[in-house]
Parts: sequence; structure tokens; C-alpha cells
Amino acid sequence: MALGPIQLLIVAILAVLLFGGRGKISSIMGDVAKGITSFKKGLKDDPDADEDDKADEAIDVTPPKDKKK
Repeated sequence: MALGPIQLLIVAILAVLLFGGRGKISSIMGDVAKGITSFKKGLKDDPDADEDDKADEAIDVTPPKDKKK
């Protein structure tokens, strides 16, 4: 299926609106890209490293055994 000149014009206009110029949509797309980048950076951090430190600080809360029987 070949694209006609009208379809190509519509695609070009949409591309300019979304990604071109200094419009609000292009700044939103930039913010989304920064968010995705920081999300990926957060996933690379080791979340288990903090849990190892917390395990060392664990408190024994088991009740003492009664010697009376």
C-alpha cells in the first residue's frame, strides 16, 4: 500500500507538532525522556544493599522461655 501526498503531509505535520520547534509538546516529550532515563538509572542501583545493612540491626523479639512447668 503506497502512501499518497496527503498522507505524507499529515505525517509530516504531526511530526513537526510532536517533535519540532519550541512547543509545549516537544518540551513534554523531553521531560518524558528525562524521566525514563532517571527511572532506568534507579533500576540499576542495587536495592538489596540497603537490606543487608538492616539485617545487621535486627532485634531479637522472641519471648523468653519460662523455666516453670
